[in-house]
Amino acid sequence: MLEADIRRFIEEHTGALVPLFIESRLASWEASTTGTAAANERAVRAETTLRRLYADPESARRVRKWLQRKDMDPLTRRQLVILDHAYTENGLPPETIDDLVRRAQDIEAIFNTFRGIIDDRPATNNEIVRILRTSADSGERRAAWEASKQIGARAAEPLRELARRRNAAARCIGFRDYYAMRLALEEIREDALLTLCGQLRELTEPLYTRLKGELDAALAARFRVTPAELRPHHYPDPFFQEVPPDEDLDLDRMFQDRDIVAIGRDFFAGIGLPVEPILERSDLYEREGKDQHAYCVDIDRCGDVRVLCNVVPSERWMQTVLHELGHATYDYYMPLTLPFLLHRPAHLISTEAIALLFGRLTRDAAWLTATVHPDPDTARTIERALPEDRRRAMLIFARWALVMVYFEREFYADPDRDDLTPLWWKIVGELQKVRPPENVETRHDWATKIHLATAPVYYHNYLLGELQASQLAAYICDNIVPAPHREPAGYLGRSEIGEYLREHVFAPGASLTWNELSQHATGQPLSPESFIREFIAEPPA
Repeated sequence: MLEADIRRFIEEHTGALVPLFIESRLASWEASTTGTAAANERAVRAETTLRRLYADPESARRVRKWLQRKDMDPLTRRQLVILDHAYTENGLPPETIDDLVRRAQDIEAIFNTFRGIIDDRPATNNEIVRILRTSADSGERRAAWEASKQIGARAAEPLRELARRRNAAARCIGFRDYYAMRLALEEIREDALLTLCGQLRELTEPLYTRLKGELDAALAARFRVTPAELRPHHYPDPFFQEVPPDEDLDLDRMFQDRDIVAIGRDFFAGIGLPVEPILERSDLYEREGKDQHAYCVDIDRCGDVRVLCNVVPSERWMQTVLHELGHATYDYYMPLTLPFLLHRPAHLISTEAIALLFGRLTRDAAWLTATVHPDPDTARTIERALPEDRRRAMLIFARWALVMVYFEREFYADPDRDDLTPLWWKIVGELQKVRPPENVETRHDWATKIHLATAPVYYHNYLLGELQASQLAAYICDNIVPAPHREPAGYLGRSEIGEYLREHVFAPGASLTWNELSQHATGQPLSPESFIREFIAEPPA
């Protein structure tokens, strides 16, 4: 009888949830693809209505009472756990939910529509990145970098106020602050995460220090300054997330005059994960008013999966297309037989792992050669230079991810502190070894990262996702792709890979926790071992 009551509750809840969920996703898509005030208002209404569904204390009480039972079907229990997380986060007065959603959407609208100014004209993110990757003129570079930071002055105080209110809401439901709440609801132990981050910081320090010294020497020679005179605008992107381009290894040039989207489409078709239905619904190219970033969204958990991109022919956007289509295939190829509450990736770590696994391929020598078919001289350069370039790229990203993890924890610990920008540059200096610009005290550089508003307390998922991607890659090479094709070039045309991912990674949906999924898919819990072996351990002489 009780089991029937639980099933009935879940069915009734799902019946109420589905139309609200779909409207929220469609409204958010419209807001990010148009940037209009009307679309932003629709997104606010849809999200607040959805979250209010979980502000019912009686339903929350029933779910928690049922979870105390031991004799329950695992799929039913997992759905109740997911419901409990949603009820916990939204156990707030309706006006508090409305306020939090509106403030977050207002900040997202700022990021979606803002364009930095260079020489009295607006510049897109793509243009800013192009200048930072190609220009040898320090003045032009500085103007572009500063343009990327102009949004900080507009976003800083709204972000502080949103953090204050997020913290107050989290404390109302029993958490230290919003940061602690997010980790708890993601089933991640804060102490374990910080321990792992400390280990990665220590393990990468010697190699990163050497790498950064070599890069700085090369950049100093290029810009005719001393290494001590290098500043943030000398690096290849606004946050130094990416490796500087190598004059002998121009990856962007390899994708000029190439159809980036077609390459992605053909690659996924070749591994047995066709993406045509996804691409047909997607918004792929830049235009005024549109969000300048990239993301994937599952609109209805029933096949309407889309990606948003701003594609131009470059290695960066080739990587992004592979990354977002990795997310999309995870969503699209989950079986429709999964209950709605479980028809989603096991965890953000899990879907990031798939996206990162494929995004990495643009820096794999064998895959790149097999994909772009370079001339013999270029092929030899790729084979010689790209393995070390790939390692550098991963080290640079890992250290950047640690910046976000550590800064965001401090931010939510005290969003009112008056030294947020000096704190930002202190963490950047320690981890990325980048010197700050002038007049740090008057700047708002910390507030220029969109994730702080739209994907708060998220960056650890990229870091753990990289570990999981390496573990999956090692398993695929050892067990799925037959010899002698155990390198990523062997991914091309290997439908076994898509079959493995569909059956062992995608099929469980959220019926497993992130670590249970790792055990299920690779035979081991998540471990940094494969990542260390792939990117940190010194290669044999």
